[in-house]
Amino acid sequence: MKRSIILLIILIVALPQYISAQKRKTERTYETYYAGEYFEAVDQFKDAYSKTGKSDKNARTELVFMIAECYRHINDPKNAETWYKLAVKSSISKPDAQYWLAESMKKNGKHQAAIDEFKKYKQIAPSDARADQQIRACELALEWARNPEAYKIEDLRDINSKESDFSPAFGRDDYSLIYFTSSRDDAAGNKTHGATGQSYTDIFESRVDKKSKWSTPVPVEAINSEFEDGTPTFSADLKEIYFTRCEAGKREKKGCEIMYSKRSGDSWSEPKKSEILPDSVVAAHPALSPDGATLYFVSDIPGGSGKKDIWMTTRSAGSDKWSKPVNLGPDINTPGDELFPYVRNNGTLYFSSDGHIGMGGLDIFKAIPQPDGSWVVTNMKPPINSYSDDFGITFENDNEKGLFTSTRKGKGNDDLFSFELPPLKFNVTGLVKDEKTGAAIPASTVQLIASDGSNLQAETGTSGDFKFSLKADVDYIFLASKKGYLNGKEKETTKGQEKSREFMVTIMLTAIDKPIELPNILYDFGKWDLRPESMVSLDKLVETLLDNPNITIELMSHTDSRDTEAYNQDLSQKRAQVVVQYLIDKGIEPERLSARGYGESTPKSVDAAIIAQNPFLKVGSVLTEQYINSLSGDEQKEIAHQINRRTEFRVLRTDYESLKK
Repeated sequence: MKRSIILLIILIVALPQYISAQKRKTERTYETYYAGEYFEAVDQFKDAYSKTGKSDKNARTELVFMIAECYRHINDPKNAETWYKLAVKSSISKPDAQYWLAESMKKNGKHQAAIDEFKKYKQIAPSDARADQQIRACELALEWARNPEAYKIEDLRDINSKESDFSPAFGRDDYSLIYFTSSRDDAAGNKTHGATGQSYTDIFESRVDKKSKWSTPVPVEAINSEFEDGTPTFSADLKEIYFTRCEAGKREKKGCEIMYSKRSGDSWSEPKKSEILPDSVVAAHPALSPDGATLYFVSDIPGGSGKKDIWMTTRSAGSDKWSKPVNLGPDINTPGDELFPYVRNNGTLYFSSDGHIGMGGLDIFKAIPQPDGSWVVTNMKPPINSYSDDFGITFENDNEKGLFTSTRKGKGNDDLFSFELPPLKFNVTGLVKDEKTGAAIPASTVQLIASDGSNLQAETGTSGDFKFSLKADVDYIFLASKKGYLNGKEKETTKGQEKSREFMVTIMLTAIDKPIELPNILYDFGKWDLRPESMVSLDKLVETLLDNPNITIELMSHTDSRDTEAYNQDLSQKRAQVVVQYLIDKGIEPERLSARGYGESTPKSVDAAIIAQNPFLKVGSVLTEQYINSLSGDEQKEIAHQINRRTEFRVLRTDYESLKK
């Protein structure tokens, strides 16, 4: 009994000291977190969570949320999702936990599930516009994934390590040398970054041999320091290099500075500070314009749109002194982060952002400058972008080929990938068919006429088929011909096509052994003036005559049987003549045209096409006045009379030669 009492007294005395020690430990954990040492903080929060009793729900919920936050900041969306799910289950959960759960699911490629979670967040925080943007982003990500761009992506396995490898830049104009950032073991800095758990980064170089194999990367001499060095960019002549150096100590942020060095022979000079911004302020991710006069960079200085923005500064020729930085504005910058700029020869800016609508975390965007100073920004879509972070892109001059960085599945967290847009390939497969019967027309001739001057010819096979290879950015006409038919044509173009494509065309040929009706040639009752809606059909006839320059035709006009034969004959002749005059006015030679009115003398024979529209008629019936009067109802009779009121043409000759020189 005495022993129990003594033990109880010891516990009572020690308990306040234990509680005080735990409180101090928790405070130090938060200090670690707010210092940006997330990698260290996550284990400390986990330890605190394991030692917090289940009865203290508030404390446990807060710790779960902080663990999830740490994983989010160290860019581990899988673990972040797991802990945010635990956080949102609590009745005292923070709204942010619901938002970041949805965001983590998005970064894990679970776009449909993320949409559902963002909708839940909207119910909690209906005034937060981020939810609607993220829902739209998820919807677009699903759509883009179904229709990816044509780029081919490959992992640079020769270079990538288990650590972070990112932000490549070409160090030679033949693209055989790259500089990139890495936290691999060979880095000069011997400290571990508290935010990532990895070594401080250095700039490494690797060369490619004739077999396209990259050499083992080695640190770049004279550039690297004991601090973090990375994100290199070169001047167009490759004689200057700009890069980021971040001097950071334990729980102490000293900012990042853009450094520069100049090449002398095969070596670099001692790096100097560019002094774009004061010390202890973030200036990172430099990108030098091809003319060397503009330097784009990333900073969170006041005057921006959100977290980290892209800024620009300029200098005069031959100077190392830069102007006061200017923010690129709201077309580029958002309330989120805009990072890793890169500019091409044509002035197009590439950058990564988690504030514009994207597929996951950081997406790569393309921004084209406009004459008024604005930018048109577009997402590069998959496969360049993924639900992971994609950033740090560089191109081989004007070619759609280069390197970029992604956290998608690879060797490590950040890996280098190559990309290339293969040459566009276009083919056309076509069929030549009889317009009336739909039957294939074998042994017909198809001529390809291209806007670049190309002219090819092929003969259709037994199935009426033909095939041509096409070039990019060219307009094409496919002209088909066969004895006993009018020539027919179809058009296609590869202009504006951004993806390889197989075109399909069907050319319908019209047989000339029977009269050919012109649809929708309409006149007011008892008149012969053409109505406006007739012009479309007649313009097609003009095109047919131009495509068939060796034919002459007779324009045939027919009336119904109402009124006298003499009246109908005169009316039909006038109608035929007005059509001929229209064709002459359009440039058709008068010698190729003749007009003849048939009045009511040639009623229409009912064929399958007429039956399809008017099933009350019978195939083979002739729409004489007697037959029409036998129909039931005025409506059917009026339809039959309307069918008789038609304009046709028939081919008279196929050997006409123009008198024009």
